[in-house]
Amino acid sequence: MTVGDAALSISWRRAGRTRSILIGCALLLAAAFLASLAIGPVVIAPAKVVSILWNGLFGVRGTSSLDLRDAIVVLDIRLPRTVLASIVGASLAVSGAILQGVFRNPLADPGLVGISPGAALAAVAWIVFGGLIAASVPRVIVNLALPIAAFAGSLAAILLLHRLATHEGRTSVANLLFAGIALGALASAGTGLIIFIASDQQLREFTFWTLGSLGGSTWQRVVLALPFALVLFAASFRIARELDALALGEAEAFHTGVNVEHVKRIAIVIVAAGVGAAVAVSGIIGFVGLVVPHLLRLGAGPLHRTLIMGSALLGAALLTVSDIFARTVATPAELPIGVVTAFIGAPFFIWLLRRHKRSFG
Repeated sequence: MTVGDAALSISWRRAGRTRSILIGCALLLAAAFLASLAIGPVVIAPAKVVSILWNGLFGVRGTSSLDLRDAIVVLDIRLPRTVLASIVGASLAVSGAILQGVFRNPLADPGLVGISPGAALAAVAWIVFGGLIAASVPRVIVNLALPIAAFAGSLAAILLLHRLATHEGRTSVANLLFAGIALGALASAGTGLIIFIASDQQLREFTFWTLGSLGGSTWQRVVLALPFALVLFAASFRIARELDALALGEAEAFHTGVNVEHVKRIAIVIVAAGVGAAVAVSGIIGFVGLVVPHLLRLGAGPLHRTLIMGSALLGAALLTVSDIFARTVATPAELPIGVVTAFIGAPFFIWLLRRHKRSFG
């Protein structure tokens, strides 16, 4: 066998393994999605769930009171929650993959650049002070005010971060990191100050929100998050090749024809949109953006087209499974979903630190 034949054989095996991993992620998501619709205080057989979904497409809700009850549970309660879990999980995981590509660091996470603290500051401000203006605005706006406030806070944080890290048209990755840490600390201090004057009920509401929750998911929240997620996915595919080039270093990427500054700006904006919308509808959920891209990088390789596609599938599956645990482990109570993902992600993060401790010096 010639060297060329050997290289071709390796390439085919690698492509086959990547394809198998993506198919496995898709099957895992499908299984998690079906399980999420079937499992709960009212257990519904998977075959019946599929039948309800099929009939629901044609507006059929069942012929008996039991069928009608199951249809309401699946279509009106569990389906929007499961769809939202998939959107949020995919958005956080894809954002993590993009940030790890921009920072060229497998430990990069969407919370690294201050998006989550900015969202938290705006959210607690609305929780504490929103009642002062709630009576003068339409009810539909009040119902969506917390997600909108969180998104506005995350967007303001990322815009300020970009301004601080950009000098003479160039955005420094190191400055992004340092400015993100500083903004995160400042936003956390502001959050603590507002919490200091909050009532017990407001404090409880904010604490539960900061730990993440998909409780009360509605189609309104799905509609709010979906456009930002689609923009994130579409734009991330557009810059996937440029992110591959960035892995070689900024100077090397520039010499291959990549507009490095333009790519970094796009990455920052789409991550702000994706993570901001996710945080707005579900609260702060950690570790998904860290764990999922790194697992895929270990199994499927570093190419960002594969990472982005796999991260969307596996991130959606991971958060859907986490949500199943969150709402069933302590029934009738519900665990914050951020607690579940932390139990999964924290041990993985410790293992990751140990694995890379030599590179950290």
